[in-house]
Amino acid sequence: MQGRVRECECDINTTTSTAMEDEELVGGELVCNDWHLHGGEGYEGSRKNVTEPPENVDPATTAFATPASDPPLPPRPFPDEVLEHVLAFITSHKDRNAVSLVCKSWLKADRWSRRSVFIGNCYSCSPEILTRRFPRTKSLTLKGRPRFSDFNLVPPNWGANVLPWLQELAAKTHALEELRLKRMTITDEGLSLIAHSFPNFRALILIFCDGFSTDGLANIAKNCRNLRELDLQECVFDDRGSEWLSAFPETFTSLTSLNLTSLTSDVNFTDLERLVCRCSQLEKLKLNRSTTLDQVQSLLLSRGSTLKELGIGSFIQDVTGAGMDQLENMFNICRSMSALSGFWEVIPVYLPLLYPICHQLRELNLSESPISSSEFTKLISQCPLLQCLLVQDLVEDRGLEAVAATCQDLRQLRVIPWDITHGDRSLVTEKGMVAISRGCRELRYILYFCNQMTNAALEEFASNCPKMTHFRLCIMTPLAPDYTTKEPMDEGFGAVVRICKGLKRLSVSGWLTDRAFELIGKYAKEMRSLSLAFVGESGCAMEYLMQGCESLKKLEIRDCPFGDAGLLSGIQRYYQMRGLWMSLCDLSLRACRALAKQMPLLNVEMIVEDDRVFPSRLQRPSCEGNDDDEDRLIRVDKLYFYRTLVGPRTDTPPFVYTL
Repeated sequence: MQGRVRECECDINTTTSTAMEDEELVGGELVCNDWHLHGGEGYEGSRKNVTEPPENVDPATTAFATPASDPPLPPRPFPDEVLEHVLAFITSHKDRNAVSLVCKSWLKADRWSRRSVFIGNCYSCSPEILTRRFPRTKSLTLKGRPRFSDFNLVPPNWGANVLPWLQELAAKTHALEELRLKRMTITDEGLSLIAHSFPNFRALILIFCDGFSTDGLANIAKNCRNLRELDLQECVFDDRGSEWLSAFPETFTSLTSLNLTSLTSDVNFTDLERLVCRCSQLEKLKLNRSTTLDQVQSLLLSRGSTLKELGIGSFIQDVTGAGMDQLENMFNICRSMSALSGFWEVIPVYLPLLYPICHQLRELNLSESPISSSEFTKLISQCPLLQCLLVQDLVEDRGLEAVAATCQDLRQLRVIPWDITHGDRSLVTEKGMVAISRGCRELRYILYFCNQMTNAALEEFASNCPKMTHFRLCIMTPLAPDYTTKEPMDEGFGAVVRICKGLKRLSVSGWLTDRAFELIGKYAKEMRSLSLAFVGESGCAMEYLMQGCESLKKLEIRDCPFGDAGLLSGIQRYYQMRGLWMSLCDLSLRACRALAKQMPLLNVEMIVEDDRVFPSRLQRPSCEGNDDDEDRLIRVDKLYFYRTLVGPRTDTPPFVYTL
């Protein structure tokens, strides 16, 4: 459970993670804009601050432009084939979207030449829209459930099944080669469809996914002869044993990346070792918790020279004499190793085994490793080139001071609690954060769980690290003030958004008044994602955000005193956002109905787990007079709405009501 909470806070594991894990990290808009999926018609209207749908756009029925139906185009200086070849060199989704708006011929060229599509919400469009708009898609990235599902705020079986997408792709094209899913459900039927419908399938990356079993993985292993990546990160599935690894054919040699960290059973090491030995191009290997140190040693002897990323299982074993001498040399051949992770269990005496490769590491993930401050200080002093570090707060402020003294080029830092069950306890303070800012001036990303913080510390941090793009601070005691002055944390967070001009993602905590949100709205012009919990005084805070944060795409709110006025204050902005989540706020059914009525291109969904009151009320399409007054009194605990081209979804479970 701890690992899952950690991942839901982090969203990405490493700096080398795929774009789907945290699209904001590399900058730019990676999602294919809904209007581009719609063939471009009505796109300009969607960019305006309107409360009605763009003219001439019916998201459920509009057909895409095709060569047969298009009007004659003016003469072009070069053939379509040349333009498509040129566009193939434009890899940024944001740039591709911009290119497709130049003229209709460029829109058509984008249609036929785009091979990679990212959809940040699987309900924002339909599979039919995808295949009609981009019929040659080879790489598809889909996101499903809201991020707060990782905090158990979204009930099981909420939706986001990838099967309809796979069925549509299998019926219309067999070109799919890469599939990346996050927070989605994929069944064994879906895995079987992949294995038998796409002969050139190469990559399957599943993050926070569920619904499948190792039988489905065996189907992939047996039939996907060109598979290069199989990555299972924080997935929940039916692990029926490791026999599925034997399904890889003896002639199979193409694997370059294998992540087995989500497996709960013991791995059949004989099958794993034979597979690793056959795959001479293997660069990334992440093992599950049951893998022992001598098994890691055996794998390194056969493939250590090619590995760039290694996830170690349990770094613990009773070894003496000649066995210890062999272990001391096992990392000497890993000349290409740049990333280490894992270490679920550690004996400090074995940590010096890592020293031969520490000087070349760029990434170190100890988020599952209970390493003490003293042992961590010794280890980190050997890693001068580190750029990405994930640790538990067991390292304490002293460990973070060692990081600051050694890792001047650090770009990303995540400090998570070692015991998530004690929500008000952390072993690091503002001192460690300030030390990091003084020594690591190139820092871009920080996720920091702590017990206490001060405005002065946040101001100094922002001044020392003005290049920050992701700032996520969790003061684990809700509504905690500046612990020295007992004042709100307004000025500290205000300094962060004022100084860090390129801030893309922000998570705030502690005692914040509406003044903090006034500053965020005033200065955070580039911010695209904002997460709020236990903050604010009134709905005015949300009004400041809606009026000021021009680039905001995702807003997540829980346990905040924002009511109907705050919700409706963003009506002029919601068509430009990807989605908004509000839970345990002060919303009424009346305001939710008003939002759905004024914004028909939004899916406004209520999650109702206590159905004693709602069903009869929600069956009424409109309310007037006394009914309207009754709606004002009914509170809505969980509201999720998002922009869509296809209207209400058809797979809503009984506890989800679409207004």
